[in-house]
Amino acid sequence: MGGVFGVISKSNCVLDVFFGTDYHSHLGTSRGGMVILGDQGYTRAIHNIENSPFRTKFEHEINQMDGRSGIGCISDTEPQPLLVRSHLGSYALTTVGRINNSRELVGETLANSNTHFLEMSSGEINPTELVAALINQCGSILEGIRFAQERIRGSLTLLLLNREGIYAARDKWGRTPLSVGCREDACCVSFESFAYKNLGYNTEHELGPGEIVRLTADGYEVLSEPIAGNMKICAFLWIYYGYPTSDYEGQNVEAVRYRCGERMAGRDATDVDIVAGVPDSGTAHAIGYANRSGVPFARPFIKYTPTWPRSFMPPQQTVRNLIARMKIIPVDSLIRGKRLLLIDDSIVRGTQMRETTEFLYQCGAREVHIRPACPPLLFSCPYLNFSRASNRTELISRKVIQEKMGTLDEQQLAVYADHNQAPYHEMVDAICAKLNFTSLRYNRLDDMIEAIGLPAGQLCTYCWNRQG
Repeated sequence: MGGVFGVISKSNCVLDVFFGTDYHSHLGTSRGGMVILGDQGYTRAIHNIENSPFRTKFEHEINQMDGRSGIGCISDTEPQPLLVRSHLGSYALTTVGRINNSRELVGETLANSNTHFLEMSSGEINPTELVAALINQCGSILEGIRFAQERIRGSLTLLLLNREGIYAARDKWGRTPLSVGCREDACCVSFESFAYKNLGYNTEHELGPGEIVRLTADGYEVLSEPIAGNMKICAFLWIYYGYPTSDYEGQNVEAVRYRCGERMAGRDATDVDIVAGVPDSGTAHAIGYANRSGVPFARPFIKYTPTWPRSFMPPQQTVRNLIARMKIIPVDSLIRGKRLLLIDDSIVRGTQMRETTEFLYQCGAREVHIRPACPPLLFSCPYLNFSRASNRTELISRKVIQEKMGTLDEQQLAVYADHNQAPYHEMVDAICAKLNFTSLRYNRLDDMIEAIGLPAGQLCTYCWNRQG
């Protein structure tokens, strides 16, 4: 995935950029970067954050930075922000999204100009560098951003910093959010709407799909209006990777998760002793379930975070699984002899949930009932990088379907996405047996959409039913 943050101020903004960017650390695992624009030009720092938090890598460096505008990012893949010098002048650029037609665009750019690209160690072209190349084909920054939005298939949200201010552009389908915050002496722009609250900014504007604004220290101006009818914001923001204190399209993440749990409880009469959430994103769903059902909410295991804040940092799956297990510490008196109902945001491969269930049985649990807060994941996301690593053949739903059918026809998957169809229930039963749960019931797609509180047509639900 990834997150971006920018500030333009009448005074030094380095600490604001630093703290605002740090508040996006839950969105990426690979690189963190900052660019500050001062009287002497641009100062940039990029660090690997796979094995240590963003804050620890930059807290000494920020003492050497000085300027009244800057942008920062947390990236799941490529190093950024980039510094670019072109006929449009010098600027810094950072992006969030995914370019599905990268090879086509690189080929066209090389054929139509005398430019070149630097390959990353993976052999791929840095997507942010490709966005810069598209922008540079035009006669102005604004025209270039519009051109990039139009040509890219996938998604693109960006911040561009130059002497004129900060240009902010939301993906043309609104798949990722972008909000403007203001205070008396400064303006900021952020993926996460909570990231600037403790810095004294108040939300002034949430960009619509395809909208482009330019920020100065005195406020913001709309350069390109939102594209009417284009909203397809990612529903997984509320279910999993959005931060609980953020609001997207007027819907708070924590409140949506409570409502998800409530709707799950309304369709479930399982007799259990305790309702628990898999920390962290499953916790709010579990609170909503407990509030509706009357079954006590408890924490039968505690997440040890001082040394293992994130389980998904190492690239090797076996190491991630080991770290996930080391982080969870049981509370014996809340597990032994108990019937537990456990809620997580989702089941992807099923590996960690199976190990968590076995762990609870080993600790003396009588029963372990699993309730994912979203429907079965059947498709890998083609629009955002947060699920790129999840090859669709690795999805537990795909595995049990393929074991039953042998060869898998994509067109046949529609019946497995419909909770009213018998194949859906056969798939759920097979997953339950394979992962050794006492019972398994997924949240229904219609209930999840109702909990989010936006019309279904404004949400991307591709991961569940290919509607995006």
